[in-house]
Amino acid sequence: MSKKLTRSNSDVMVAGVAAGLADYLAVDPALVRLVFVLLTLLGGHGILIYLILWIIMPQEDVSEKIKVG
Repeated sequence: MSKKLTRSNSDVMVAGVAAGLADYLAVDPALVRLVFVLLTLLGGHGILIYLILWIIMPQEDVSEKIKVG
């Protein structure tokens, strides 16, 4: 089963981008959120990257989270 990069439905602060990215990379969502904040403070690119990912990342399908077996 391949991993898909999707926005999270369950761990949402704004749009689920950071949680979805953290799930894909297998890291803590707080770490990804911190990176977005640091990128924003160190040049303003964090907000732009977040908005772009919000637009291009599909919403997580609820049936993908249900594991059978």
